[in-house]
Amino acid sequence: MVKPREEERDHSDIFELSAFTPYLLNQAAEAQSDVFSRNYRDLYGMLRTEWRVLFHLGRHGDMTAKEISERASIHKTKVSRAVRALEEKRFLARVTSPEDRRSERLSLRPPGQEAFRRLSAAAQDYEAALERRLGKRDARKLRDLLKRLGHP
Repeated sequence: MVKPREEERDHSDIFELSAFTPYLLNQAAEAQSDVFSRNYRDLYGMLRTEWRVLFHLGRHGDMTAKEISERASIHKTKVSRAVRALEEKRFLARVTSPEDRRSERLSLRPPGQEAFRRLSAAAQDYEAALERRLGKRDARKLRDLLKRLGHP
Protein backbone atom coordinates (compact mmCIF):
# COMPACT_ATOMS: atom_id res chain seq x y z
CA MET A 1 0.00 0.00 0.00
CA VAL A 2 1.35 3.39 -0.95
CA LYS A 3 1.04 6.16 1.62
CA PRO A 4 -0.07 9.55 0.32
CA ARG A 5 2.49 12.30 0.51
CA GLU A 6 2.00 14.83 3.31
CA GLU A 7 0.58 17.48 0.96
CA GLU A 8 -2.02 14.96 -0.36
CA ARG A 9 -3.12 13.79 3.09
CA ASP A 10 -6.54 14.66 4.49
CA HIS A 11 -5.62 16.38 7.76
CA SER A 12 -8.83 15.32 9.49
CA ASP A 13 -7.18 11.97 10.27
CA ILE A 14 -4.14 13.40 12.06
CA PHE A 15 -3.79 11.99 15.55
CA GLU A 16 -4.47 14.59 18.23
CA LEU A 17 -2.85 13.75 21.55
CA SER A 18 -4.96 16.29 23.45
CA ALA A 19 -8.10 14.30 22.54
CA PHE A 20 -6.62 10.87 23.31
CA THR A 21 -8.47 9.29 26.24
CA PRO A 22 -5.41 7.91 28.10
CA TYR A 23 -3.77 11.32 27.81
CA LEU A 24 -6.89 13.09 29.11
CA LEU A 25 -7.18 10.63 32.00
CA ASN A 26 -3.55 11.16 32.93
CA GLN A 27 -3.86 14.95 32.73
CA ALA A 28 -6.99 14.90 34.91
CA ALA A 29 -5.42 12.49 37.41
CA GLU A 30 -2.26 14.57 37.71
CA ALA A 31 -4.19 17.82 38.12
CA GLN A 32 -6.48 16.41 40.81
CA SER A 33 -3.66 14.59 42.56
CA ASP A 34 -1.55 17.76 42.63
CA VAL A 35 -4.38 19.68 44.30
CA PHE A 36 -4.99 17.01 46.95
CA SER A 37 -1.27 16.35 47.52
CA ARG A 38 -0.97 19.72 49.24
CA ASN A 39 -2.76 18.12 52.20
CA TYR A 40 -0.30 15.32 52.88
CA ARG A 41 2.73 17.22 51.59
CA ASP A 42 2.15 20.43 53.58
CA LEU A 43 0.89 18.77 56.77
CA TYR A 44 3.29 15.82 56.95
CA GLY A 45 5.97 16.21 54.28
CA MET A 46 4.74 13.05 52.58
CA LEU A 47 5.09 11.98 48.99
CA ARG A 48 2.22 10.38 47.05
CA THR A 49 3.38 6.80 47.63
CA GLU A 50 3.72 7.44 51.37
CA TRP A 51 0.14 8.72 51.46
CA ARG A 52 -1.06 5.64 49.60
CA VAL A 53 0.81 3.26 51.95
CA LEU A 54 -0.50 5.14 54.99
CA PHE A 55 -4.02 4.98 53.55
CA HIS A 56 -3.90 1.21 53.02
CA LEU A 57 -2.64 0.57 56.54
CA GLY A 58 -5.21 2.91 58.03
CA ARG A 59 -8.06 1.45 56.00
CA HIS A 60 -7.16 -2.26 56.05
CA GLY A 61 -5.07 -2.70 59.21
CA ASP A 62 -1.75 -4.50 59.51
CA MET A 63 -0.32 -5.64 56.19
CA THR A 64 2.97 -6.66 54.63
CA ALA A 65 4.71 -4.46 52.08
CA LYS A 66 3.94 -7.13 49.48
CA GLU A 67 0.21 -6.99 50.29
CA ILE A 68 0.22 -3.20 49.99
CA SER A 69 2.10 -3.42 46.70
CA GLU A 70 -0.44 -5.85 45.27
CA ARG A 71 -3.54 -4.11 46.63
CA ALA A 72 -2.41 -0.60 45.65
CA SER A 73 -0.70 -1.55 42.36
CA ILE A 74 2.54 0.12 43.46
CA HIS A 75 5.93 -1.37 42.60
CA LYS A 76 7.50 -3.05 45.63
CA THR A 77 10.59 -0.84 45.61
CA LYS A 78 8.41 2.27 45.83
CA VAL A 79 6.48 0.70 48.70
CA SER A 80 9.76 -0.11 50.47
CA ARG A 81 10.93 3.50 50.16
CA ALA A 82 7.59 4.79 51.43
CA VAL A 83 7.67 2.37 54.38
CA ARG A 84 11.15 3.54 55.30
CA ALA A 85 10.07 7.21 55.12
CA LEU A 86 6.92 6.58 57.19
CA GLU A 87 8.98 4.69 59.75
CA GLU A 88 11.39 7.64 60.01
CA LYS A 89 8.37 9.91 60.62
CA ARG A 90 7.35 7.44 63.36
CA PHE A 91 4.03 6.80 61.57
CA LEU A 92 4.43 3.04 61.31
CA ALA A 93 6.05 0.11 63.03
CA ARG A 94 7.46 -3.11 61.62
CA VAL A 95 7.16 -6.46 63.34
CA THR A 96 8.89 -9.55 61.96
CA SER A 97 6.39 -12.29 61.21
CA PRO A 98 6.86 -15.32 63.49
CA GLU A 99 5.71 -17.61 60.63
CA ASP A 100 8.13 -16.19 58.06
CA ARG A 101 11.14 -14.34 59.47
CA ARG A 102 11.73 -12.73 56.04
CA SER A 103 8.36 -10.98 56.21
CA GLU A 104 7.32 -7.99 58.30
CA ARG A 105 3.87 -6.89 59.35
CA LEU A 106 3.42 -3.13 59.11
CA SER A 107 1.07 -1.23 61.39
CA LEU A 108 0.30 2.40 62.08
CA ARG A 109 1.58 3.93 65.28
CA PRO A 110 -0.54 6.60 67.04
CA PRO A 111 0.98 9.50 65.01
CA GLY A 112 0.26 7.54 61.81
CA GLN A 113 -3.30 6.84 62.96
CA GLU A 114 -3.82 10.54 63.62
CA ALA A 115 -2.38 11.47 60.20
CA PHE A 116 -4.68 8.89 58.60
CA ARG A 117 -7.73 10.39 60.35
CA ARG A 118 -6.82 13.94 59.33
CA LEU A 119 -6.01 13.03 55.75
CA SER A 120 -9.13 10.88 55.42
CA ALA A 121 -11.22 13.85 56.53
CA ALA A 122 -9.38 16.05 54.01
CA ALA A 123 -10.07 13.46 51.28
CA GLN A 124 -13.77 13.46 52.16
CA ASP A 125 -13.81 17.26 52.00
CA TYR A 126 -12.03 17.11 48.64
CA GLU A 127 -14.60 14.65 47.28
CA ALA A 128 -17.46 16.84 48.51
CA ALA A 129 -15.93 19.90 46.79
CA LEU A 130 -15.47 17.93 43.57
CA GLU A 131 -19.09 16.80 43.75
CA ARG A 132 -20.23 20.40 44.19
CA ARG A 133 -18.11 21.42 41.21
CA LEU A 134 -19.35 18.65 38.90
CA GLY A 135 -22.79 18.05 40.37
CA LYS A 136 -23.83 14.85 42.16
CA ARG A 137 -25.00 13.04 39.04
CA ASP A 138 -21.91 13.82 36.96
CA ALA A 139 -19.54 13.05 39.84
CA ARG A 140 -21.20 9.66 40.35
CA LYS A 141 -21.12 8.98 36.60
CA LEU A 142 -17.42 9.94 36.46
CA ARG A 143 -16.59 7.55 39.30
CA ASP A 144 -18.57 4.76 37.62
CA LEU A 145 -16.83 5.32 34.29
CA LEU A 146 -13.39 5.43 35.91
CA LYS A 147 -14.10 2.15 37.73
CA ARG A 148 -15.10 0.55 34.44
CA LEU A 149 -11.95 1.82 32.72
CA GLY A 150 -9.81 0.61 35.63
CA HIS A 151 -11.02 -2.96 35.18
CA PRO A 152 -10.90 -3.69 31.44
